[in-house]
Amino acid sequence: MADPQVSKRKWHFDWRLMLFSGFFLPVLIGLGIWQLDRAGQKQVMLDSWQQQAETLPWQQLIEGEVRSGKPVRMTGVYGEQSWLLDNRTRDGVPGYEVITDFYPLEGPPVLVNRGWIQAPRSRDRLPQVDIPDGLFTLSGRLADYPVPPVLAEQVQEEQGWPRRVQRLPREAAANDVEGLPALMIRLENGQQAGAFRADWAPDLMGPGTHYGYAAQWFALAVALTILTVAASYRKTGANNDNDNG
Repeated sequence: MADPQVSKRKWHFDWRLMLFSGFFLPVLIGLGIWQLDRAGQKQVMLDSWQQQAETLPWQQLIEGEVRSGKPVRMTGVYGEQSWLLDNRTRDGVPGYEVITDFYPLEGPPVLVNRGWIQAPRSRDRLPQVDIPDGLFTLSGRLADYPVPPVLAEQVQEEQGWPRRVQRLPREAAANDVEGLPALMIRLENGQQAGAFRADWAPDLMGPGTHYGYAAQWFALAVALTILTVAASYRKTGANNDNDNG
C-alpha cells in the first residue's frame, strides 16, 4: 500500500518565474540567431575577399574596398629600405618586426611587414636583414600602419638603413617611399619570399568564432528552459500541503 507520507512533484505556476523566463528566453534565442547571421555574413565577405585577391590585380584591388584584414596577392620586387619596428617580443624574447618596401608590377608601392626577427644582445647592434633579389608573388593581408597611442613617448628616429623605429605612420614612410596606399601588408605566413617569423594573430573575427558564440547563447537558452521547468515542479504530500512557494 502506498505510503501517504511519500511526497510527489506537481506542476506549480509561479508568475514571477514565468515572467523572468519569458523575458530572457527570447533574448537568448535572438542573440544566438544574430550570431548565426553574423557568421553567414562574415563567410560571404571572406569568400568575396579571397576571390578578389585571386583574380584582381593589385591596382584594382587597392582601388576597391580597403579594409584591414583583406587578403591580397601581388607580384613584384622588394626595394632596398627596411624599417625595424622596435620593442616586439615573441615568447618573451626581444626583437623587431621587419618592414620593407615592395614594388608590384602594376599599381602603387606598398610596405610589407615580413615578420619578427630576434634582436642581438647588444642594443648597439642591429640584426642582419637580407632582402631577397628577384621577382616574387606575395600573399598577405592588409594591415594598419604601426602607430602607438597618441600619448606614447615620441622617440627621435634613427638614420640609415635598416632603420630602427618605434612607430611608422604612413606620413613618415611616405617621405622615403612616395605613393603609399592607406594600408600596408602583413605576409600571410613564414613560407612567403623574404618572410621571417610571420605568425600573426587573426585580423578578423572569423565565422567559427560567431558559431561558437551562437552555441553559447543557445546553450544558455536550453539551460534556462530546463531550470524553469525543474523549478516549477514542487513537492506535494503530507509535509508540503501548505507549501505555497
